[in-house]
Amino acid sequence: PDDVAGRTVFIVLDQHTHTVAETVQTQILQGGAVKCETLVLPGGEKGKSLAEVERILHWMLAHGLSRNSLLITIGGGVTGDVAGFCATIALRGIPYSQVPTTLLAQVDSSVGGKTGINTPQGKNLVGSFYQPEAVVIDTNTLVSLPPRQILAGYAEIAKYGLINNAPFFHWLEENGRRVCALEPDAIAHAVEQSVKAKAQIVQADEREIGQRALLNFGHTFGHALETACNYDQRLLHGEAVAIGMTMAFDLSVRMGVCAADDYARMERHLQDIGLPTRASSIDPPLRADLDHIIDIMRRDKKAKPGQMAFVLAAGIGQTYLSTEVPEDLVRAVLKDSLGSSTTGNKGR
Repeated sequence: PDDVAGRTVFIVLDQHTHTVAETVQTQILQGGAVKCETLVLPGGEKGKSLAEVERILHWMLAHGLSRNSLLITIGGGVTGDVAGFCATIALRGIPYSQVPTTLLAQVDSSVGGKTGINTPQGKNLVGSFYQPEAVVIDTNTLVSLPPRQILAGYAEIAKYGLINNAPFFHWLEENGRRVCALEPDAIAHAVEQSVKAKAQIVQADEREIGQRALLNFGHTFGHALETACNYDQRLLHGEAVAIGMTMAFDLSVRMGVCAADDYARMERHLQDIGLPTRASSIDPPLRADLDHIIDIMRRDKKAKPGQMAFVLAAGIGQTYLSTEVPEDLVRAVLKDSLGSSTTGNKGR
């Protein structure tokens, strides 16, 4: 509240964060803001749309938007991504801050300055890099989340151990259940380590020219599955990442760059925690055409013309980016993960 005096503050929140929003609004008004306006977004990935961007922008413009205004997002990754994108383009950029209230947002989407929306062609294909003024994390906001949302956030926590921190992954193997139970010391350590890990990578490569791409481990597969599901509630982002990381390890083993024991170890841990590791677990089943999923993967942000890009694993805590991946192996991994729900077999 110290820097809100004399400003118009806009709060964009998701439908499950009214209590947090009321607290923030009270503090802002007590801090001397000229006024504080709030807007509720619908939940789910379908809210990350051009239609919602237009709605938010019209709302702010109608309520006195200026370059002195402040936008605050309260909620999960969807809220932060879409409202953050609005902050980047409103009057060519206004300040914004994030109050992430889901585990996934606290350990991933709120950190690093990525904003964006989805399109029918793929996830996060429209967006920008735009750093918030502040990110305020309170793990007490997690207690009201359903277990499925906690597990979805845990997938991103596990990712940090898998990409470049084997000791952290080992700690998670011993303490993951405590993290998911939101035991105070365990959840605090997991969130702190995750934020530090992401911040360190982003500081070295803010615009994803090099090593920041490692943060997309499992996302090439995962984003394609989310898009194929039309962003419905069958598959949460963290669940897609868990399945995608498993497929990335499978692909790495088939390419001969990773030991099968490491693949088995990571999959066993995700399964023990309660995360899905196979696309065949999507319910109702994803009746997927392999050609369609491959086409989605070709439009991934990391892809180059005519090539798909994957973060591969040489082992636990050892990942790297590669565009030298045989398409027939990608198809084989997808087919095995999808099981009987697969259709199409072009190129085999």
